[in-house]
Amino acid sequence: MTFALILLLVAMLLLGTPLFAVILAATMLGFYSADIDFTVIAAELYRLANTPLLVALPLFTLAGYILSECNTSERLLRLTKAWFGWMPFGLAIISLLTCAVFTAFTGASGVTIIALGALLLPVLIKEGYHARYSLGLVTTSGSLGLLLPPSVPLILYGIIVQQLDIGEKFTLPQLFLAGFLPCLLMIALLMAWTIWGNRHVKLEKSAFDRGEALASIKAIAWELPLPLFIMIGIFGGYLAVSEVAAATALYVLLIEVFIYREIHLAGLGKIVGDAMQMLGGILLILGVSMAFTNYLIDAEVPMRLFEWVKQHVDDRLGFLLLLNLFLLVLGAILDIFSALVIVVPLIVPIAVSYGVHPIHLGIIFLANMQIGYLTPPVGMNLFIASYRFNKSIGELYQATLPFMLILFISVLIITYMPWLSLWFL
Repeated sequence: MTFALILLLVAMLLLGTPLFAVILAATMLGFYSADIDFTVIAAELYRLANTPLLVALPLFTLAGYILSECNTSERLLRLTKAWFGWMPFGLAIISLLTCAVFTAFTGASGVTIIALGALLLPVLIKEGYHARYSLGLVTTSGSLGLLLPPSVPLILYGIIVQQLDIGEKFTLPQLFLAGFLPCLLMIALLMAWTIWGNRHVKLEKSAFDRGEALASIKAIAWELPLPLFIMIGIFGGYLAVSEVAAATALYVLLIEVFIYREIHLAGLGKIVGDAMQMLGGILLILGVSMAFTNYLIDAEVPMRLFEWVKQHVDDRLGFLLLLNLFLLVLGAILDIFSALVIVVPLIVPIAVSYGVHPIHLGIIFLANMQIGYLTPPVGMNLFIASYRFNKSIGELYQATLPFMLILFISVLIITYMPWLSLWFL
């Protein structure tokens, strides 16, 4: 029956059926064959709705959508360029840092490519960077912020794992802390590649302008405290994650509507609707996926999978290598949200049995998914960049390949040096 369900999933997906409908159909057929009441599905949705962390997800998503509709990206770029543009290779480094921060807040790397990529690409080329390098940089750096708070995929991973009975407990603030060093490692390696790869390029240098530096702070003065507010609120223990999310969404709404006035009240409904439509799709998939996971557990699928892995993989290091290969392939065929809700419940128990901490696993998972954004056939960032910059997928793949290799090296380091993710425990 399990094999038949897999065939059903594949056939329905190939026919273009929505993902939640595919999973729901497989779940209902599985429960029917096992003579389990369908009320389990409703109970699973109710259990998900009662998850305390769930409140943070729509609020951070709304804040990110509002920021993406404003000129925040231009102000952020102006600030970093004014303060760090005088440094050697400063603009490339600025691009990496700015894209990472913007992706962390908007929760979508594609938005970063659209909002910041169009600003950065011509400036990078004008300063003297090769066109191919510049294209690869703006396409790649859009995914760097997935490991930084308040990244939506990071929160979603925490919600999914906390629904599982795996013995290892952790909090969302701990998961946020875990992403800092791995993200800095990725940025540092990409910076090193930037310096080495452009060592023979003659770049234009801009002098530090004190007036422009102060003006750039004034321009972004209301948005600049946001990262600090989130960090202090969460890690200082003053507010719960859901409270920080509510305060962030309210603050962003007030400053963008009434202070910067870049969003009109008449258009606010569309932004809220778009944000909740995207989130609603994720939550619907998540709810039916958790019910499907219950069926798989009843059918002892994770146990059989674990036994198969045990027969072919003897130690933890071998398992981690196999895991990375699997996740790279997964990232090439599934978007990050679908991969999270479908695969995480299956691999977490197996990883824990090999001694992999679920926090470390989450960072490995998302780091691999970052590369998946750039890998055909699904590689979403390649298609977004192709549309935004009017370049072929082949050109983009050639431009991003060196960056992918650097990110893959960083993933291996993150995988085999767990202290990078668990330094605070």
